[in-house]
Amino acid sequence: VKEPVFGLHDKRILLDGSGNPIVTLREKIRWQVFRGGSTEQRDLLYTVKRASMLQLKTKLDVFLGHNKDEKRCDFRVKGSWLEHSCVVFAGESDAIVAQSVFLGKDNFSVTVYPNIDYAFIASLVVILDDINRENRAA
Repeated sequence: VKEPVFGLHDKRILLDGSGNPIVTLREKIRWQVFRGGSTEQRDLLYTVKRASMLQLKTKLDVFLGHNKDEKRCDFRVKGSWLEHSCVVFAGESDAIVAQSVFLGKDNFSVTVYPNIDYAFIASLVVILDDINRENRAA
């Protein structure tokens, strides 16, 4: 993950092994994730927002780019910075698609279930980690 670029919005870029951008993550009220190095609306893959503002454990709702009305989330993330773990669920169901455990400074173990995109899960872990860092700093 390329370090944040500070300006009006925090931005991070998830790179592949050759240094090519896979996705760009931008925080602007909510997190927006775009294809490659783009931040154009036409390249929006998904958005992430807190399920509610008052939370003991971090709960995020994920809406894919085509889900404009956002009545139902496409994925949910439940994380605990005290337990250093998170679980990603498909939509409103209890079907787990990925799990992450914090192993130490900047080290995570992530289990990704079949037919789930690894870059998608990696970007969610980066967003969750950033939100948890903000919470600890506050």
